[in-house]
Amino acid sequence: MKYFLVFVTFVVSLSANAAVTDWVDFTLERGHVYLPVSVEGVETKAMLDSGSSVHAINKAFVNKNDLDLASGGKMLIKGVHSTARRSTYNNVKVNLFGADFTLNDVVEFSMGHHSRGLLLGATFFHPFVMQIDYPANKIRLLTRDSVDMNKAANVNSTADKEHGMPIAQIEINGQPLWFLVDTGNSGGIFMERRYASMAGLFESVEGEGYSSGVNSSGIQEVATAKTVQFGPFEISDVKVRFPAPGETTNLESQYSTTSTRIKGKRIAGILGYGLFKDFLLTIDYQTGKIHVALPES
Repeated sequence: MKYFLVFVTFVVSLSANAAVTDWVDFTLERGHVYLPVSVEGVETKAMLDSGSSVHAINKAFVNKNDLDLASGGKMLIKGVHSTARRSTYNNVKVNLFGADFTLNDVVEFSMGHHSRGLLLGATFFHPFVMQIDYPANKIRLLTRDSVDMNKAANVNSTADKEHGMPIAQIEINGQPLWFLVDTGNSGGIFMERRYASMAGLFESVEGEGYSSGVNSSGIQEVATAKTVQFGPFEISDVKVRFPAPGETTNLESQYSTTSTRIKGKRIAGILGYGLFKDFLLTIDYQTGKIHVALPES
């Protein structure tokens, strides 16, 4: 991909009472961001997933450490490809960024190896402004009084108040579309097939691939967008994925309980690591305001 800077400026002015955490190193595993965390006193890793409206704990982690967690109810979880009912836990003790938290309604998932203990959804970061420096593999949290995101934001974006997830508008081949900003998505751009048609992507299909969701998998077609406009950046030759003919997804319905819209915006798909990997991303989870920049060398 090639990047063309149109205009970008970002000034963080810290007030006397503002609080900013130290930068914390994270690891990237197949495009997923993992943070060091303690769960019920056990050191493990937590995946940051701004596209998830729930928190989750790995069944293998629970079994490996013989954790005796307070059972909650059952929760219906909609993944990209299917829907399933999952068990939940309450009063799960977590330590992250040097602070103690207690999480309720933590959904039990299968997340692979037991060393991956936790998934943190968007609502965990709702009280903060979060910065992710993808090239440097660092993350930190800022209090809202440390930066005026109304002035700093350079991406057309907003927040879904019900689920606590940011959504942003980008342009694909000149076609403006709204997407979920999902740091838990290891891909780049994944969208509904009909919106891929609107963006003229059918003419540039190069092949097929597979996508794995929380409940199942699906076949995707892969195409190259000539241009993607993300905030002040125009990016050329961007890979885009969308369901193959005959495949179905929950992309539109899984983020809204009553319709195919979030705050009146029709959601075309998901943005993930493949688009973010070269940027410093700053997100205010309360307002959905986003700033994107190239980190200083």
